[in-house]
Amino acid sequence: MYQFDSRVRYSETDEKGRLSVTGIMNYFQDCSTFQSEDIGMGVSYLKEHHQAWWLSSWQIIIDRYPVLGERITIGTWPYDFKGIFGYRNFTIQDSQGGYLVRANSIWFLFDTKAGKPARVTNIDIEGYGKPEEKLAMEDAPRRIALPEDYVLKEPVLVMKHHIDTNHHVNNAQYVEIAREFLPDDFDMKELRAEYRKAAVMGDYLTPRISKTEEGYVTALCDSKEKPYAVIQMRG
Repeated sequence: MYQFDSRVRYSETDEKGRLSVTGIMNYFQDCSTFQSEDIGMGVSYLKEHHQAWWLSSWQIIIDRYPVLGERITIGTWPYDFKGIFGYRNFTIQDSQGGYLVRANSIWFLFDTKAGKPARVTNIDIEGYGKPEEKLAMEDAPRRIALPEDYVLKEPVLVMKHHIDTNHHVNNAQYVEIAREFLPDDFDMKELRAEYRKAAVMGDYLTPRISKTEEGYVTALCDSKEKPYAVIQMRG
């Protein structure tokens, strides 16, 4: 497991003084990025080799939200590699080692020169060591079903602050946009996100909001209602 310690900053909290959902996702991204940088296979290495690890899906379970000032430990480890895919767990723990947040994620290796996914080789993963045991949690399917009933909202323009080093919308930004359409009293306990295609600056994301028994499903779609990303939020 790769870990780093932190303390919940005011700038990372929501209106309730808790680490925001976007803050949780940013910690997870930072943790895996730190690991890659520390083994010499980070952003610059991938750019030089015309590669990128792109996220296919998230499943994040919030057992308890970390609060302002709380000392936390963020951890991650890969547990499997198959074909083009890499499978990675994440955790946030409190100062006693108890789980606050648990997550499963599926990534795929992308050849930026060829413009298509690439099979993972031993060279791509040797720095991470032997895959560790998978975290005990009830896994959800990678695909998220789209409800038939939905309400369309006004399109959201992709702007500079949505874009990351891969020059497309960062995975956490899709969730941040989807959260804008939640009721104020909705308390998220589980998040699933499925990424279907990359949106870039200047694109419009049309939110398609569906109310379900457990919460909400938001599809952020192009002009033909084809999803860039599908976000399921359970309360």
